[in-house]
Amino acid sequence: MASENHQDRMTSAVLIAALPTGPLSANCYVLAPAPGGDCVIVDPGQDAAPQVAGVLAEHGLTPTAVLLTHGHFDHVWSAAELGDRHGIPVHLHGADRGLLTEPAAGVDAGFAAQLQMLLGPGPHPEPAHLVEVQDGAVLSLAGMEFTVEHTPGHTPGSVVYVTYTEDGVPVMFAGDLVFAGSVGRTDFPGGDGAAMTASLARAVLARRDDTQVLPGHGPATTVGRERATNPYLRGVAG
Repeated sequence: MASENHQDRMTSAVLIAALPTGPLSANCYVLAPAPGGDCVIVDPGQDAAPQVAGVLAEHGLTPTAVLLTHGHFDHVWSAAELGDRHGIPVHLHGADRGLLTEPAAGVDAGFAAQLQMLLGPGPHPEPAHLVEVQDGAVLSLAGMEFTVEHTPGHTPGSVVYVTYTEDGVPVMFAGDLVFAGSVGRTDFPGGDGAAMTASLARAVLARRDDTQVLPGHGPATTVGRERATNPYLRGVAG
């Protein structure tokens, strides 16, 4: 957790929009300190670009970066398109970089065949400006700060990004680490149950209860709510 002095230096974040994208309803988020300025896009999935364009126009926002929580296709589908269109960097942990060019490598054989039919055999192009993030890095983007925490388990390169509201409440973009009432699956290639348990203990249960959790699928929740009600967190030491 950040110190109080660190929190004092943070510019508060205001969530402008949460956009479910594609047939798997992966959540794409557009985040800014205020309308009419710079913003950050998190996990732009399938068909996210038109929705994001609408939010940018409605609120007068200019994107400065794309943040990816992990490399699965339903979270990164539109990342290269948006990154290259706006000339902005796309951030991803290096352990998941290969999934950008070979998305079928991150799913089981049946799903992989469907993806190859949908996307073509690949390899697919990376964003023109790809930045590999590291555990513990602090990214200063659009007047906000985001702390990167490496949370392997769902994929080797899964991360969460943590920022703060104007009241100093932590906000975690959790990807597919934890959801309202569930946690990320570990049965796809690269999944690791033991690593997932360790990541849940460190990045979720060790946080304060009022931490807002904005997951990769489904509704927002809080650490306190998941600590009390999520059956998949029982027995995980926080």
